Amino acid sequence: MAVSPQVFPLRKRRPSAGSFVSPKLTDLNLVQSLLSLSQEISSLKPLQCLLKRNSLSTINKSNLLAILFEELLRNPVCNFLSPSTLLCFEEMYIVLQRIKTLIEDCSNGSKMWLLMQVQLMANSFHELTLELSTLLDIFSVKEVYSSHDVDELVVLLRKQCTQSKPLVDPRDDFLRREVLAMIDRIKKEIVPDHLRLKQIVETLGLRDNSSCREEIESLQEEIQNQIDEKSKSDIFSLIGLVRYAKCVLFGSSTTQKSDHRRRKSVSDITIPAGFRCPISLELMRDPVVVASGQTYDRESINQWIESGHSSCPKTGQTLAHTNLIPNCALGNLIAMWCREQRIPFETAGSNEKVNGVKGTKAAFEATKMTVSFLVNKLLVSQSMEAANGVIYELRALAKTDSNSRASIAEAGAISILVRYLGSDVGSEHPNLQVNAVTTILNLSILEANKTRIMETDGALNGVIEEKSREKDTCHQRIDGFGQRRAYELQKRCTRGNFEFGGSRETVGRLVEGGVIEMVSGVINGLAEEAVTILEVVVKRGGLVAIAAAYNAIKKLGVILREGSDNARESAAATLVNICRKGGSEVVAELAAVPGIERVIWEVMGTGTVRARMKAATLLRILRRWDAGLDSNIVVDSSSTMTTTVSASRTVLPA
Repeated sequence: MAVSPQVFPLRKRRPSAGSFVSPKLTDLNLVQSLLSLSQEISSLKPLQCLLKRNSLSTINKSNLLAILFEELLRNPVCNFLSPSTLLCFEEMYIVLQRIKTLIEDCSNGSKMWLLMQVQLMANSFHELTLELSTLLDIFSVKEVYSSHDVDELVVLLRKQCTQSKPLVDPRDDFLRREVLAMIDRIKKEIVPDHLRLKQIVETLGLRDNSSCREEIESLQEEIQNQIDEKSKSDIFSLIGLVRYAKCVLFGSSTTQKSDHRRRKSVSDITIPAGFRCPISLELMRDPVVVASGQTYDRESINQWIESGHSSCPKTGQTLAHTNLIPNCALGNLIAMWCREQRIPFETAGSNEKVNGVKGTKAAFEATKMTVSFLVNKLLVSQSMEAANGVIYELRALAKTDSNSRASIAEAGAISILVRYLGSDVGSEHPNLQVNAVTTILNLSILEANKTRIMETDGALNGVIEEKSREKDTCHQRIDGFGQRRAYELQKRCTRGNFEFGGSRETVGRLVEGGVIEMVSGVINGLAEEAVTILEVVVKRGGLVAIAAAYNAIKKLGVILREGSDNARESAAATLVNICRKGGSEVVAELAAVPGIERVIWEVMGTGTVRARMKAATLLRILRRWDAGLDSNIVVDSSSTMTTTVSASRTVLPA
């Protein structure tokens, strides 16, 4: 009589697989496990804001069960349980696991979403209690322990479980209806009543900026747990409401405290070998099986096949066909492992961005209201400290999604931010200026905002000047001529980014103007910035850029060995592009770098996620070159080429 999964809301996130399996323990160990589990539930705190009576009642029943199992352990008969009693206890173990998981899930998740699901969660508590009641009815206490006290305890438990009803506190239900009504008013562009909004969020335990931020993060995590679009849309609306409440009710903050509940990054832990794609060496998001029977991540194997290969990358076996069959079993195991490790997991078919508010009228209007409030507050700010707090909130909001970026720009924030880009502000309030510049850079992600920034007097030049001041420390480590070249390089590339978004035409002009030579000249002092620029130029500049970058290969090898994480990532990506498009002579130049293979192995083990993937690709390129398998280059027909190109190599400068 295992508990049906339907007891829980329809969600991607589930309790661990072990919770659904009956434990295979000896009689005594099973009773001891039941005692330990019931004590764990008894030690849990009842839910404070919602479903308080439901959780308290369930915890009290677990406390009585703990007393029962403690009494049973004192009786030697529990070493020899009958088959029916043993089965009953195994099923009871599963029910208690479900109860523990349900309480923890309600405690650790989003309070706003719990409010929306309050009726469903109340039913879940009730159904689990009924399961427990059925098991207590089956349990024959006389087979295990003949004691008047134990008999009375079991009778009391049966009575409490039988009398249990699906109870929803009227105050919880009223609060839920108020939140829904407030969201409906926001859809109609009616600004929420601030006093009532404050009462609602404080009732849910959201009493400051930090708790609201944590609530937003919980809601963002909850989006990935849902499988139906309506629930996701409802959560987006709630995110917009909480974000508005955070800014309006609790003011602005200039720092973001670390959160111990923050989800881990895949790079923070060791991924099981069976969950890694043999090609990219990264966690598989959409595992598929090829004709040889090997499993790869869909994106990686698609790239392999589309590049002209007809063999299995792992075994070398010729593929009878190129059909890709989803490995659902492995995909489910990976998803479950990610859940247990608190790693965000999205399948290839789920590419929705959860960091932003989008998708609903209520979410969009809430974002507009938040932006309007912040911009108006910035206009009347009397001190730099107050302005810094508001700009920090705008910076965070501009990072979320396109709707937020569009709303901030349309509200006229760019011209206001320009006021804080002057050198006088930077000298006295550097953090404020950094926040202002970062906000403008975040806004520039939206194509329409690039034009607005270019048309706003002082915006672009202010960003460039501030970014150059930010690098003064690095500039002091190189000669004066290098400083001028670094500054001009940064200025030209920043302008190109705003004006053309890094288009081929822009990159072509930069290559013709000697951008790669400039990068090579300052790469020792400004490694991270120079390599990042070089990556973009090589990727979009065609074979002319590849030929121009030939002399930088050895310097990139040094960066790969000694650079920062970001610099190593960009260096690996640049070298992959150069080697793929440049032919055998380019690969030979890289292979001549002393110890390059060991360096690549180090990046594969300690680099960022993207760096490890690029390093793995680079290692395969070197090994195939060494074996004489790949000598052809990829010709970019869209690029204007002045370099002589053959079918097997690019003619490089001496």
